[in-house]
Parts: sequence; C-alpha cells; structure tokens
Amino acid sequence: MKALLIRDMRLAMRAGGGFGLGLAFFLLVAVIVPLGVGPEQAVLGRIAPGILWVGALLSCLLSLDRIFALDFEDGSLDLLATSPMPLEGVVAVKSAAHWLVTGLPLVVVSPMLGLLLNLAPAGYVWLLASLALGTPALSVIGSFGAALTVGLKRGGLLMSLLVLPLYMPTLIFGAEVVKRGAQGLAVATPLALLAAITAGSLAMLPFAAAAAIRVNLR
Repeated sequence: MKALLIRDMRLAMRAGGGFGLGLAFFLLVAVIVPLGVGPEQAVLGRIAPGILWVGALLSCLLSLDRIFALDFEDGSLDLLATSPMPLEGVVAVKSAAHWLVTGLPLVVVSPMLGLLLNLAPAGYVWLLASLALGTPALSVIGSFGAALTVGLKRGGLLMSLLVLPLYMPTLIFGAEVVKRGAQGLAVATPLALLAAITAGSLAMLPFAAAAAIRVNLR
C-alpha cells in the first residue's frame, strides 16, 4: 500500500493535475471574488467562509478524473484489481494520495487566502479545522464518483454532476463551522456533523467505489 501511495503521489505531481492546479484555482477564487463583489471589508468578511469552502471544493473537483482514468488507460487498474491487495484498499490508498496532493495543500494555504477575503481573526482556527476534517470526505466521495465513470469517454462532466450533490452536506457544514467560529458562536454541532460525514464516507464509500470498478472492468 505504501508503494502504491508513493507511486500515485509521484504521478500526480508529474502530471501537474493535483498540487499545482488545485492551489492555482484556489488562489484565483480568492483573488477574483473581491474584484467581483467590491472592496468592502464587511461584505468580504461575511462571505469569506462560503467562498473559501466553495473554492476548496472546486479545487478538489478539478483532479478527480485522474484518480482512476490513467490506470484504466494503461491497464494498471486491471492488475490492481487482480492483485493480492483488496480493491477497497486500492481505493482508500488512491483517495489518500489525492488528499495529500490536493486537499492538504489547500488546508495549509487557506489562512493566507482568508486574509485576502478579510476573514475575522477568530475564524482562522476553525477554517483550518473544518478543511482538515472535511477535505478527506471530498477526496473519498470524489473517488466514488471517479469509479462510477471510469472507462467512459468524456466522463468528467458526468462525474461532476454525480459528485457535486454529494458534496453539498460537507460544504454546508464546513462553511457553517467557519461562519460560527468567526462570529464567536458555538461550533460543536456543525463540527460534529462534518466529522460524521467524513467518518461515514471513509467507512462506506471505498467499498461502493470498489464495487463500481469491478462492474466497469467486466
């Protein structure tokens, strides 16, 4: 599993579809939004939680089609499906690689982008906490969507349509954590719901994604 994780991370870095693309898009969102809504600090501070979470969600979405597509094209996915490693473990490792290359960098740079959007000082800790807790769910849900569409020509658009509705609960509760934290309100409820979504996704979706891959490889 460790070798597969290192391999996927290297491929993502070489292909340029994970680390650089996701960070660049996240930065563009944080820069373009103030240009569109105006320089009013109060307005930017009010919409910052939602904008930062939408930017993180879309940044993760950009590289989802690469999770299984490259392995399917060169035949590696067939070898992984017949290897001693369970296919559920393969899905989990690939989801982890996607998060390490895409999700984790977004968590690290998010405070700097929060500064651009005039996020309240009290919200920075909760921004980091919510993204660290919620972005693994985005990667796992995205892996499920990628597994459903693997092998389909131009399946990226279909995958986006399938995955975006599943992303909504994570987006809602993640943004709510940051919003409440920035206002000094209690964050226990949305934070617990966000943790439950991530835990449920990690527990169930690798099995669903593995089943979808088996169907598509027949």
